[in-house]
Amino acid sequence: MEYGRATTADPSAVASRDDFAQFLEQVLADYRATGRDEWENTTLESVLDALGAFAAARVVDKPEDQESPTWRLFASMLVAATAYE
Repeated sequence: MEYGRATTADPSAVASRDDFAQFLEQVLADYRATGRDEWENTTLESVLDALGAFAAARVVDKPEDQESPTWRLFASMLVAATAYE
């Protein structure tokens, strides 16, 4: 079974609100370029559903980051929401 991909926008450099805003521009540009056809979740409903599921699952690289909200964590969660099932 083949699945769609996540956005190619990279959340690793997101450290501030301004960085997050630029990151969102990259996510939108990726969606407009090929994401409509390639992302796993391509509707607002499916992205929000995946975002909620991912947030509830607390899937993070380091357990200590689970309850430490940062702009980078928000960006990483959004990346996950474009492909999380």
